[in-house]
Order: sequence, then structure tokens, then C-alpha cells
Amino acid sequence: MIVDVILRLTAVCLLLGMTVTAQQPQVPTIDLTVEVIGSKVAEFSGKMDEYAALRRALQEGLPVLAVTDNPTEIQRAERLLAARIRKARSGSRRHDIFTEDSRRAFRQLLRPLATPENCAFIADDNPGEWGWSVNSEYPKQNPVSSVPPSILAALPRLPDDVFYRFLDTDLVLHDTRANIMLDRIDNAIRCRN
Repeated sequence: MIVDVILRLTAVCLLLGMTVTAQQPQVPTIDLTVEVIGSKVAEFSGKMDEYAALRRALQEGLPVLAVTDNPTEIQRAERLLAARIRKARSGSRRHDIFTEDSRRAFRQLLRPLATPENCAFIADDNPGEWGWSVNSEYPKQNPVSSVPPSILAALPRLPDDVFYRFLDTDLVLHDTRANIMLDRIDNAIRCRN
């Protein structure tokens, strides 16, 4: 009797043009995008190594700065080196060092570090934002921001005398030996005020 019912239902389905199949459960499609941060950070580190080599070459022939209390000597040494760097990098523009890929990688590295503690640390001595261009002087009257140790630990190491700084939420590269600004990432970290 059950066999007759199944046969009749199958016949009706065939007449109506329907097929009888077991229904498969729908599996949601998940689009996973994996981005390899390491290669983008390596690209940035390579650019910083190139800059360090350039600066070393440009320092040749300049007077060696000895430890001194004389600010005029310090400023003279900074200005001489800065003038050479500006001339050698005269065609440099924003994002030459922080390329689009490395900016994306840095933001990704910084995202989990935007904790209330780190954001308070960044805001503490942050000079805020001002207009500047690549190779311009970091104004002596502005405070020099510190970067939290946990953030420094996550970021690539920089050459001697080049430091990460925050201007508001922008991450900048500051060469303190020549007192010039090298590049920046706009809105590098998302701190809520």
C-alpha cells in the first residue's frame, strides 16, 4: 500500500514536470579575504633602509656634531643635513614611504591597539595637526608626541634618529637628526575622544 502511494505520487510529479530529489541544506557562502601584512611591512622597511643609507651618504663631509650645550651648533648641524636631504629628496611627495599598501597594513596593525589607555597616552602630549609638507621642518615650538610602548612594539623598527609621532590621529615619520618630516598616514589610529 505505501509502495502504491509512492508510485502514484512519483507518476503525478512526472506528469507535472517536477523532479523528486532530496533537498540539500543551503550552506552560506563566506568570502574570506586574507591580506599578508608582512610583505607590505617589508616594503616599508626597505624604503626606510634606503632613506637611512641616503642620510648616511649625505652626512659625509659635514662637521661631526659633538655633545654640546650650544644650541647654535646643534641647529647648524640640523640645517646643513636637512638642506642636503631636501635637495636629494626634492621630488619626494606624501606617500612615497607610506605607500597605499603599507598605510593599509599599518592601520590594520594599529586597529587592535586603539585601547582607551593607548589613546589617552597619545592624546597626552599630542600637538594636534598642522599643515606641513614632506621634508619640512618639525616646528620647535610644538610638543613632540610620544608613542605608547605597546604600539612601538607592533610597528617596524626605524633607523636611528627617525621616530614615529602622532599628530592628532595621523602617524608621521620624524627624522630628528635633520628635524624634518618624512611622510604620514592620515587617520592611522581610531581613538574616540
